[in-house]
Amino acid sequence: MSRAGRPAEPGADGRLRCPWALSSPDYLAYHDGEWGRPIRDDRGIFERLCLEGFQSGLSWLTILRKRENFRAAFAGFEPAGVARFGPDDVARLLGDTGIVRNRAKIEAAIRNAAAALALPEGLAALVWKYADYPGSQSCVPVTLADVPAQTPGSKALARELRSKGFIFTGPVTAYATLQACGVVNDHLLDCFCRDPRSV
Repeated sequence: MSRAGRPAEPGADGRLRCPWALSSPDYLAYHDGEWGRPIRDDRGIFERLCLEGFQSGLSWLTILRKRENFRAAFAGFEPAGVARFGPDDVARLLGDTGIVRNRAKIEAAIRNAAAALALPEGLAALVWKYADYPGSQSCVPVTLADVPAQTPGSKALARELRSKGFIFTGPVTAYATLQACGVVNDHLLDCFCRDPRSV
């Protein structure tokens, strides 16, 4: 069976999980304790949107392992703090070996912080509008092959974010953010995290 066609698999404790969670302790902790759980505050949504942007082209495991460094470098991902970053902060971040040192992504995070602050309803409200968007979630996934990289809902979210001044927030990044923040639930059908009451 291909990796994409894998259904939920038992972990060391016997509980069925999404197979990607079993490949490292970092993934396991993230899967069991955070991924797909509802995040409804602007700071939390902004952090995940930024981290998904930094992940583009890299392994998510790289981002997870640098997450505390990112938080320290980016003022805890408080949009008001990040929006105040200037050229000295960009230089500081480019010299910080604890994060992903990509100028375009760093500058995108700063620009996106300002864009988030300009949203009258707030970033969380904007993102959560897409929970009920037609096609935001196409089905309850049984195997990894059933989990899309993007959906009509994530394409629409990406368009709206772009119209509000956000960058580095394409439909794949938007969908990963929807998944991470629990706006959509992409835990596999038999994963114990699929039902939040079992966690």
